[in-house]
Amino acid sequence: MAKAIPKISSRRNGRIGSRKDAHRIPKGVIHVQASFNNTIVTVTDVRGREVSWSSAGTSGFKGTKRGTPFAAQTAAANAIRTVVDQGMRQAEVMIKVPDLGRDVALRAIRRSGILLTFVRDVTPMPHNGCRPPKKRRV
Repeated sequence: MAKAIPKISSRRNGRIGSRKDAHRIPKGVIHVQASFNNTIVTVTDVRGREVSWSSAGTSGFKGTKRGTPFAAQTAAANAIRTVVDQGMRQAEVMIKVPDLGRDVALRAIRRSGILLTFVRDVTPMPHNGCRPPKKRRV
């Protein structure tokens, strides 16, 4: 009986490199969400698909140290390092929530060598929001 010829283009052994590194991203959007407890930096392409992300927690900071400016700087540097390797040259920055980490994260993004086209503050502002609780009667 003849031996079966193995498929060369099977899914398991046909792929040599990973698909994520295959495409180059020349322009993107960097979203910085800096709360009092943590800083999350997400990098997307122009269409909004996530390319890379990092936070102060994944950068190795635990507890109250996650809310520090140094943790925000480290999180921004970690998120941007991977997209610079993929060829990102220009970026827009969207910053949400006022905190100490937002300025430091922006400085880390500027230092990385990416040309920033604009920086926009997208902090949610209520248009008179929720109804306040009733007055306290003593």
